Amino acid sequence: MRIGIPRESRPGERLVAASPATVAQLTKLGYDVVVEAGAGAQASFPDDQYAQAGATVGDAAAVWSSDVVTCVNTPPDDRVEQLREGAVLVAMLGPQANPQVAEKLNARGVTALALDAVPRISRAQALDVLSTLSNVAGYRAVIEAAEEYGGMFTGQVTAAGKTAPATVFVIGAGVGGLAAIGAANSLGAQVRAFDVRPEVAEQIESMGGTFVAAPEAQQEVSADGYAKPLTPEQQAAAMEVYAAEAKRADVIITTALVRGKAPTTITADMVATMRPGSVIVDLGAPGGGNCELTVPGKKIVTDNGVVIIGYTDLTSRMPRHTSQLFGTNIVHLMALLTPEKNGELTLDLDDQVQRGMTLSHQGEVLWPPPPVSVSAAPAAVAGPTEEELAEKARLAAAAAKRKATRRNVLYGLGAIASLVLLAAADDATVQHLTVFALAVIVGFYVISNVNHALHTPLMSQTNAISGIILVGALLQVGSSDAIVSTVAFLAAAIASINIFGGFLVTYRMLGMFRKDV
Repeated sequence: MRIGIPRESRPGERLVAASPATVAQLTKLGYDVVVEAGAGAQASFPDDQYAQAGATVGDAAAVWSSDVVTCVNTPPDDRVEQLREGAVLVAMLGPQANPQVAEKLNARGVTALALDAVPRISRAQALDVLSTLSNVAGYRAVIEAAEEYGGMFTGQVTAAGKTAPATVFVIGAGVGGLAAIGAANSLGAQVRAFDVRPEVAEQIESMGGTFVAAPEAQQEVSADGYAKPLTPEQQAAAMEVYAAEAKRADVIITTALVRGKAPTTITADMVATMRPGSVIVDLGAPGGGNCELTVPGKKIVTDNGVVIIGYTDLTSRMPRHTSQLFGTNIVHLMALLTPEKNGELTLDLDDQVQRGMTLSHQGEVLWPPPPVSVSAAPAAVAGPTEEELAEKARLAAAAAKRKATRRNVLYGLGAIASLVLLAAADDATVQHLTVFALAVIVGFYVISNVNHALHTPLMSQTNAISGIILVGALLQVGSSDAIVSTVAFLAAAIASINIFGGFLVTYRMLGMFRKDV
């Protein structure tokens, strides 16, 4: 079968549905690939790179007459008319916002697969172009904000004085929000983030952000994996959080989209409280905008000097990598549809992933699909009874008591043995033992208070101490006293193991931070 990659027709679109790298992967699945001339030019993929990857560069007619056509956006009507009956169209078709597209494509006899209707389940993540585009948009939002913001994101300490880092507030911790948090944190900003789902707090902190906790404004996740609509009380509490954070933020990035619609999170009154020169990047602009003043597709400046960016083409502003990632999503889909890797597409409607994204097939409209129940939280496990908890606590207390008794007995025996040894020893031995005991105590408290992240460099320092022990042991190995010679030999052996082992571990740890050129 032949896969066609057309040039996108939407004005200003710079993406393409396949890169030369993904074309090579499609050919390995057994497909012939034809790319429309100039399809990848805006993404810096010239035609000769596609040819080198195994594709044929042809005209639009050759592409649209293919068995399978993959593109980024819904093709216009004149392109749909060029599709042959029985062809497969793979694109972002927007059936949620435009359900009539299924009827139109079915009337043409086309099998339509909507990339933006992939079910939100773990097995389908490799096909999820919405996550891919959200990740790019979140990153690009920070780039746009940094360009408009009149200061540096990271704090600076110079001879001329110091500057404070920018404060970035991110609303929503989905794929786009987490990407924005990571990008802003990497630029040195102080990042704060809020989401109505409390379970994402750990994800926010893992990306370097500070989770803004507001229990009264947060709720659980619905059965389909999306956040439930907020109650009036939760909505009011969330708006209080947004208002408080807007006053202190230099940059706000909003990412809230609920099934394609953008709820209002930043009101005009909140914008009025922001400092001049502050920036709002509204990733919800394609759905109408999260900010009340957003103008989708444009950048505006308010009367109080706040820049509001409502661009709807953030992913197209990074066309090279976005096209590569988008094309990889398509490769994963085609691999799913080509289990034999023989270049023959096989649609299995019993597979909930394939069924969920199929709009039309063999003269039948299949949209909307049956619901797919997704639980974002593990199933509840029955806990122990009160009697079991009480018995467990009793056994734990008894075990702790026995352990404490044994420890006290050992301490007592050790103290008695030490007193007997000190009573029988001469003055020089007492002095050595006193130094040894103090060294053990000081060493214990020093090491126990060292952060775990510093244990490896600390090991390198203790190697030097072991080196001193080794030198002293070597000086005593030749002693005429057999006991002294034996102890010296053991000390030399143990110190050698510590030195060479310590340096080996340190070398391996340092190797993790090396970058091969």
